[in-house]
Amino acid sequence: MPLDVRIVLVEPLYQGNVGSVTRVMKNFGFSDLVLVNPCKLEGEARAMSSHARDILKSARIVSTLTEAVEGANIVIGTTGIAGLKIYEHIRMPFYVPRELKEKLTGMSGTVAILFGREDQGFNNEELKTCDMILTIPTSDIYPIMNLSHAVGIVLYELSDIKAGDRPLAEGFDLGLLHEHLGELMVDIDYPAHKKDKTMLMFKRIFGRAQLIPREVQTLRGVIGRIQRRM
Repeated sequence: MPLDVRIVLVEPLYQGNVGSVTRVMKNFGFSDLVLVNPCKLEGEARAMSSHARDILKSARIVSTLTEAVEGANIVIGTTGIAGLKIYEHIRMPFYVPRELKEKLTGMSGTVAILFGREDQGFNNEELKTCDMILTIPTSDIYPIMNLSHAVGIVLYELSDIKAGDRPLAEGFDLGLLHEHLGELMVDIDYPAHKKDKTMLMFKRIFGRAQLIPREVQTLRGVIGRIQRRM
């Protein structure tokens, strides 16, 4: 089974960048593009896409991030500002493109890779929805990359990834696992002020574990048994 890579641009500001992203996607053999509330896509976007106008034309336009990642098994958020404190999980732990390739080798399913706004990137709430965090090592002098250049580096690394027969768990089932954990926290009187940070920690743990369907069902079974015994 294949590993499908979906590129998601969240509120891109410049149509030239969108066109350039489609071009670099075609360079490396990718075609699944989703745009969340994009700028107008007119002559400049078509000109910059060059021979990748088919990807520009077929790009799916949605109004929410939830719609953009629907059906994805893993959601990966990119950031030019990596986390520095290991106990703050919004931007940690992070991976570089080469490490991401190693993590996904042998997997099958859909991976959504999110790229944020050119001027502001992602806010913390958006990053909290991601299972993994990806960053590209750059110079401290000027760490923020052009959008299409960043997409190009990531897709270059993934262009020859070897997919396999180890299926990633469905995003819907992972959502049920997170809900189940939340219920368990209530049952054990887990401190309310720690709950959000702990749930984000679990999300990152499960994201880098690349759980398969059977593992998710087993975890939910154990949680359910704990609840019944309580």
